[in-house]
Amino acid sequence: MSGQFGLLKTRRFAPFFATQFLGAFNDNLFKNALIVLLTFQAASWTTLPPELLANLAAGIFILPFFLFSATAGQLADKYDKAMLARLVKVLEMAIMGIAAAGFALHSLAVLMGALFLLGLHSTLFGPVKYAILPQHLHEEELVGGNALIEAGTFVAILIGTLAGGLLAGSVAHPAWIALGGLLVALAGYLTSRGIPGAPAPAPELRINLNPISETWRNINFARQNRVVFLSILGISWFWLYGALFLAQFPAYAKNVLGGGENAVTLLLATFTVGIGLGSLLCERMSGKHVEIGLVPFGSIGLMLFGLDLYFASPVGLVGHDAHQLLALLSLPAIWRVLFDLMMLGVFGGFFIVPLYALVQIRSAPEQRARIIAANNILNALFMVVGALSAAALLGAGLSIPMLFGIAALLNALVAVYIYRLVPEFLIRFMAWLLIKAAYRLRSTGVEHIPHEGAAVLVCNHVSLVDAVVIMGAAPRPVRFVMDHRIFRTPLLNYIFRHGGAIPISSAKEDPVLMEKAFAEVSSALNNGELVAIFPEGGITRDGELQPFRPGISRILAANPVPVIPMALSGLWGSFFSQIDGALMKKPFRRGMFSRIALHVAPPVPPEAATPAHLQVIVGRLRGPTK
Repeated sequence: MSGQFGLLKTRRFAPFFATQFLGAFNDNLFKNALIVLLTFQAASWTTLPPELLANLAAGIFILPFFLFSATAGQLADKYDKAMLARLVKVLEMAIMGIAAAGFALHSLAVLMGALFLLGLHSTLFGPVKYAILPQHLHEEELVGGNALIEAGTFVAILIGTLAGGLLAGSVAHPAWIALGGLLVALAGYLTSRGIPGAPAPAPELRINLNPISETWRNINFARQNRVVFLSILGISWFWLYGALFLAQFPAYAKNVLGGGENAVTLLLATFTVGIGLGSLLCERMSGKHVEIGLVPFGSIGLMLFGLDLYFASPVGLVGHDAHQLLALLSLPAIWRVLFDLMMLGVFGGFFIVPLYALVQIRSAPEQRARIIAANNILNALFMVVGALSAAALLGAGLSIPMLFGIAALLNALVAVYIYRLVPEFLIRFMAWLLIKAAYRLRSTGVEHIPHEGAAVLVCNHVSLVDAVVIMGAAPRPVRFVMDHRIFRTPLLNYIFRHGGAIPISSAKEDPVLMEKAFAEVSSALNNGELVAIFPEGGITRDGELQPFRPGISRILAANPVPVIPMALSGLWGSFFSQIDGALMKKPFRRGMFSRIALHVAPPVPPEAATPAHLQVIVGRLRGPTK
């Protein structure tokens, strides 16, 4: 994890991270301080009941996301994002001044206006927050950068919430709350001045102030790329799911665990630490590229630990008085609850970090901020729908543990729906499992695989799962040309078919299928895709490199694109290299969890990519068989 923490030492990330952290901290400091103040001193401010005030404050804070996200996205695409970050911080300081006036005048309306403006501040910063990362970070740093942002955001939320509650209960006059917020906003402005410039990708853009038409337009931008749009839906579902759990913590701590305010803090801290830990682990588990195979892994954990929280929730702990925190921690049942919450956070990090990174890299740069604005709108909509649905179910008599169980089951249904529409997530998950769980893959030179544009990958062929291993290591989808018999291998066929593999046969066996395969390869390269071939024509039967066939020359004659030589080692002698009865009788020289390697060479120009030359390069990359 040292790689991602190294970003905190760079000027292109550290000032932005600090600015974002302080902004999230300040939002929650003021919001929670105001809610605590109104909850315990409601009679001196209004005749409204405290429960209504708390929900009113939450609604007022989230309303700007619906009204101004579309405009915020346009601004972030039209103007320099570093400049916008500084202007937003100036606005934040002005908002704290308005809050101070509200406390001085003892005016609830002014305070609610300040809370609305603070929501506007978060709305304006949202598109800047995620759209600036691809401009300042390299592709291999995006996962680590997003992980730090997510971890920092949740830690800031936790600390800000705790600090707001403590501030509201300890200061002699509530105006000190606004002063504290002003100092944090000033610190945020100072850090924002260190953010490097992030030039506008669409300076000619004309601002449309109609939130309805522009929101719909931004959503249509996102829908142009199916993977991006479904990733946004996945992110929005996570916020619904997470917000549903967080909203129940006070009532769950009191009515299920029988605890007090300290128990609520413990639940919130456990979940937050889990999110941070899961986010930070993403870089190590993904190999520093955007590994969407972690998304299904995350959704599985969200379902399993959500269900286990339902079963783990104790019965009979509620008494006349709230239990002390140490008394609760002495009970084994509480530790199971805390473990479930921690793992919900960890797997939530696995789920959300790759999705944010995927939206960033697959969105058109000139529309990226507006697509992220659409994401923010849908996030807010999903959270509101989730809150209303939870309130309705609880009002109908459903218990909080049952609500958690139902949410976990719905999470499974949402996951199945998304993965059926975009099998790429599930395919990458299977490939990731193979290279992380079944084997230990070491890859070198993967940066030579282009992140965009057409290219042909050529590799030696040693096992049935060569394509899956390459698929798991490559930073983007790859279309594999493979023997039609391997294409039809049970279980693996699902991965090959949904991954767009192209079955081929020899001219002697099926000339029609061969011609169809070459035509599909040409079409894929014309569309800017990556195509991978195994020029030996089949799996090696003795572990040695076989002569390369001339198919690569025919491909390059029709589509002169760069060729990326690569070599696999370590798979020969494993279960997956046993391809016929004679070989199956031989003992496996390599078992599961053994080390395998993928070495990638720099691109070879099409005019130099002859079969003989490529065979020499692959042979050098592979090294000796034994």
